[in-house]
Amino acid sequence: MILYLHGFRSSPVSFKARKMAAHMKALGRSEEFLCPQLPDSPLAAMQMLETTLAGCAASQLTIIGSSLGGFYATWLAEKIGCKAILLNPAVQPPRDLVNYVGVTTAYHSDAVFEFKKEYVDQLRAYTVENITRPERYFLLAATGDEVLDWHEMVDHYPAAKQLIIQGSDHGMADFVDYLDQIMAFSDVANDDA
Repeated sequence: MILYLHGFRSSPVSFKARKMAAHMKALGRSEEFLCPQLPDSPLAAMQMLETTLAGCAASQLTIIGSSLGGFYATWLAEKIGCKAILLNPAVQPPRDLVNYVGVTTAYHSDAVFEFKKEYVDQLRAYTVENITRPERYFLLAATGDEVLDWHEMVDHYPAAKQLIIQGSDHGMADFVDYLDQIMAFSDVANDDA
């Protein structure tokens, strides 16, 4: 199964989520793809994901996380022992999102989105200081990311498989160019999980 986790203020209708879903459908594997709408609260999001993944074998699961979804994917991969593919992942969201406390709208709708001050503290609880078993991780980091520092991403995932994309942007407008590499990494046997 591939679990796709969208980023901050994003949704399952984001560009990358839609492209990933379409790719899985083209492969005849739609039933192996899941991309839920994550709650605004990090605590609620992680509780929902833990419930969703209960009983799922680590060897049968790859989590793809974009931006804040990459932060969540890292914590889940450490807890469950599954693989994680990280697309311009947030490394320090408690630091980076404190300036976004307040009410705004989601990216793909007019729905009101409130990021509460308490959510910053909730994020701290899911911080992974150092990854274990770097072979479980595949980092795709764009040097043209206008939101997050790709150097921090590279430093946070030492010894992991890394693809540094020259240029591009935070949303990875060229995401489809990397689908084959993403699928190849997710399909490799997870020997010790």
